[in-house]
Amino acid sequence: MTLRLGCIADDFTGATDLANNLVRAGMRVVQTLGVPADDVVMEDADAVVIALKSRTAPVQEAVDASLAACVWLQAQGASMVYFKVCSTFDSTPRGNIGPVAEALAEALHALWVPVTPAFPENGRTVYMGHLFVQQQLLSDSSMRQHPLTPMTDASLVRVLAAQCHARGVGLIDWPTVQGGAPAVVAAAQRALAQQQSLLVVDSIGPRDLGVLAQAVVEQALPLVVAGSGLGAELPAAMGFTHSRHRPTWPSTSGRSAIISGSCSAATNAQVTAFIASGGEAYAIDALQLAQGLDLAQQAMDWALPRLDRSPVLVYATTEPHTVRAVQAQLGVEQAGALVEQILATVACKLVAAGVQRLVVAGGETSGACVQALNMQRLRVGAQIDPGVPWCQDADSGLWIALKSGNFGAVDFFQKALSAQASGELA
Repeated sequence: MTLRLGCIADDFTGATDLANNLVRAGMRVVQTLGVPADDVVMEDADAVVIALKSRTAPVQEAVDASLAACVWLQAQGASMVYFKVCSTFDSTPRGNIGPVAEALAEALHALWVPVTPAFPENGRTVYMGHLFVQQQLLSDSSMRQHPLTPMTDASLVRVLAAQCHARGVGLIDWPTVQGGAPAVVAAAQRALAQQQSLLVVDSIGPRDLGVLAQAVVEQALPLVVAGSGLGAELPAAMGFTHSRHRPTWPSTSGRSAIISGSCSAATNAQVTAFIASGGEAYAIDALQLAQGLDLAQQAMDWALPRLDRSPVLVYATTEPHTVRAVQAQLGVEQAGALVEQILATVACKLVAAGVQRLVVAGGETSGACVQALNMQRLRVGAQIDPGVPWCQDADSGLWIALKSGNFGAVDFFQKALSAQASGELA
């Protein structure tokens, strides 16, 4: 395998997000779900994206899983590792981005490591070290109320520094980036003199990410920490050209379903829009979780008579105040695990009932569903919305779209399952 780039994603939706951008920029990409077993035969690829479910895992578990992925990628010949994190830097002061970045930097002997979750195409930009979601500071956005990773500080330098113990954190600001790759490299050298080696890099547009990509390639850096935005620019700096082939869309015939566990503002709006358009929808009542009811079977009893006439939506998506009530009743981790288990069970039952196209909303929910379905490798198909492609399970042929909670237009569910999908690579 002629592997040029090895990628480690901290959740499953983030992995497909990155794979989508790499494919659009001309790379042949294989996405694996977890570290491949030794006996798995891999097809030839320019990049491999390993999807982990480590974003909210205990710190040491996340570090160990990421290092195992790194070892496998190095064994396949990858000279550069891309640690893919969420474009809203989902984490906490005790979170995993810093510890994983430090561990990977040590393993790869990285002198300095650029860090940028920027994805301008999806409205995520970094200016003077502060992360913006559209026109809002991250700390003013709906991410402030995220049930697992509430983001109350928009300063990436502060957030990352609170998580790091072995390396200093610094900033390469936007005026510096405007000076091009040489200016970025010079700024990194100055930061190293101040004992700063994890460097947040400002990016407010594709050109900025292109400058960073050029610096990364020219310096042969062994590690980058980024959202998927850099993945749209890095292949060009590595000599790849935009792919001219038409990606594949799934057939619009057959049974289709949507599973939604994200409680983000974007997904709440998407659920509301799907129902308002006349879509069939069933709500999992999270407040019943502690009563021992078979909520998954109740959902299936509702869904089965409807599958042949229209797509069905089974969702636990709800407003933050309801999430907090459930967490107060069951505990944060227990509540999340129970909802994921129910939705993953429903996903398996839907596929067993003949569903051929499955949309899953939410990073943690996607991870639970993909693991329950025992998927190992995905082929990346056409983009539905920025950051969200259709993918096909390499073994079963099931088409699946794994959507980050914050991604997608308000009509995303309808668009994903619409016969009007163009199939063009943007």
